[in-house]
Amino acid sequence: MNLVNFSDPIIAEKLLQEIHGCASGLGPIKIMEVCGTHTMEIGRLGLRLLLPKNISLVSGPGCPVCVTPGAYIDAAVALSLEKRVRIVSYGDMIRVPGDASSLQWAKTKGANIEVVTSPLEALEIAQKFPDEEVVFLAVGFETTAPATAQSIANAYDAAIGNLSFFLSHRVVPPALAALLLDKEISISAFMLPGHVSAIIGEAPYQLLLKAGIPGVITGFDPLDILLGILEVCKLLVSGSPKIINAYPRIVKKEGNPRAVAAYEKILEPCDAVWRGIGIIPKSGLAIREPYRRHDAAFRHSIDLDKSESQAQPKGCACGSVLKGLISPDECPLFASRCTPRTPVGPCMVSSEGSCAAYYKYGA
Repeated sequence: MNLVNFSDPIIAEKLLQEIHGCASGLGPIKIMEVCGTHTMEIGRLGLRLLLPKNISLVSGPGCPVCVTPGAYIDAAVALSLEKRVRIVSYGDMIRVPGDASSLQWAKTKGANIEVVTSPLEALEIAQKFPDEEVVFLAVGFETTAPATAQSIANAYDAAIGNLSFFLSHRVVPPALAALLLDKEISISAFMLPGHVSAIIGEAPYQLLLKAGIPGVITGFDPLDILLGILEVCKLLVSGSPKIINAYPRIVKKEGNPRAVAAYEKILEPCDAVWRGIGIIPKSGLAIREPYRRHDAAFRHSIDLDKSESQAQPKGCACGSVLKGLISPDECPLFASRCTPRTPVGPCMVSSEGSCAAYYKYGA
């Protein structure tokens, strides 16, 4: 379908009719969206109320801030208060609770914490304060990895000795494959993230097909999302699992090879902890040996416990939400103890968190 006006109500109605017709011959359909922007848009548009009753949309681990380990937050707090390091971070990270504290709390205790929109700004800050140690909190999926890698390369080339990067980058496809190994989780298909896919393309998702689970790459406008759901239904009717790109105006089959090459030159795969989920092999990114002088974990002897089971705060069910086992409003703390003003878990803090979406827009 050639989408021109991506919120055209006439086309939206036609897509909804096709979805209802296609889904009518199917049993329960559970589609997991794995992008926080999808989660927010689905809530904002009230799409769940418009879909056939046998289609349920559940949130997955699509928010990088939400899956950042609590121990990582606590280590950043310790750097800021105990070593008096100047922390540079994306804004979403400031209020995220760690296992013991948060960067917002550290700031009330006198920590130097600066909010930026790009890791390149960290270079300017490090040059502005040459007598201080500066650490950038590098959090995100494949979408932000190229900018982190370029910033590390720039710091290395410019010999900026007081700047290092504390990485908590995660890559999406291994996490999706890991979810499919969990016998508790039953997923019919994935709604795959447009932003990440614009970088990595289609090929990395082929591993989902080993489990017989299809996936559709979609954009974020109303018609994009509806088209993605329709394509899922068609795949389920055909019984032939495939990876479909329903966002070709942005996502190319091969993705952005230059961006991938740029971050693979500087960063290498590593096992990583996903908050509320656990260790997923080769799902993280670490700084390669030639650039380790700019690795904050190496420079400041930070050793995060990779064996931890990622226990959540008492009563918090963010782990189950991130696995799609429950909806946010099924958490006992939701909208009572845990609100955007008083967040207990990370899914309520982030602007892309599923709990924040449910709180703002309802189920």
